[in-house]
Amino acid sequence: MEPYADAVVENSHGVVIALDVTAGAKRSSFPAGYNEWRKSIRCQVAAPAVGGKANRAIIDLVAGTLGVPRADVSIISGHTSSSKAVAIAGLSKSDVVACLNAASA
Repeated sequence: MEPYADAVVENSHGVVIALDVTAGAKRSSFPAGYNEWRKSIRCQVAAPAVGGKANRAIIDLVAGTLGVPRADVSIISGHTSSSKAVAIAGLSKSDVVACLNAASA
């Protein structure tokens, strides 16, 4: 099984990715590993978790990594938590897993 496949769920609108976020990191990185227990992909952002800055940085980072517009990426749960669910419109699970594998290589 591919390492990121358990963290990506396909639905009728696109996919939802489970993220384990570290805000205030030295540098931004996505994907930054895989958390087997939470079945989530690690994401590190340099922005602090203040005033929504980290959430905006997550959307920018995920959109850039997957090659989609920012408008196609939204945080659907975990706005104030380190565990987040991020929806990406217009991509399939296989597309997202392939992009994540390529980005982590």
